[in-house]
Amino acid sequence: MLGNKIRAKRLQRKFSLRQLAEATGFTASFLSQIERNLAMPSIMSLRKLAEALEVPIFYFLLDDGEGQLVVRKSERKILNFPESHLTFELLTPGLNHKIEMITARLEPGAATCDRKLSHPGEECTLVLEGTMQIEVDEDVYILEEGDSIYYLCSLPHRIVNISADKDLVFVSAITPPNF
Repeated sequence: MLGNKIRAKRLQRKFSLRQLAEATGFTASFLSQIERNLAMPSIMSLRKLAEALEVPIFYFLLDDGEGQLVVRKSERKILNFPESHLTFELLTPGLNHKIEMITARLEPGAATCDRKLSHPGEECTLVLEGTMQIEVDEDVYILEEGDSIYYLCSLPHRIVNISADKDLVFVSAITPPNF
């Protein structure tokens, strides 16, 4: 379960609950509830936990896919949080390789996050459906179906679906795995 994986990674990193609370801005009580599977963190909370524990966000939600080469559409790992307007599917077998590939679906008017975020690595994104506004550092780009963009993930970035009535669907390749 999610809480067990978070606790195991915290202990592996030799963090106390208090230390992890300081690193994330959460209370030790809230973290304890997550670790005991009594509370489910939002996607943004999980992102903070992953950053503090130095693992990709998918680390907490997936098995490692060791030895697997093919990922069938019906067997993709899906990340979708309650009250979120964003769904991710992992296209690579796991996170134990040098690259990860995801597909995402974002509802009209929704954004991948409230504020631009950064992480180590490089990313290339291809728009399959809809119209994307992507903010990379201080620049804003509008991408239509078939357009792609490459950028350094160390630059703060976020994606917004500016389609009025159509989901935005895109594929991203990210190295090293960090989502």
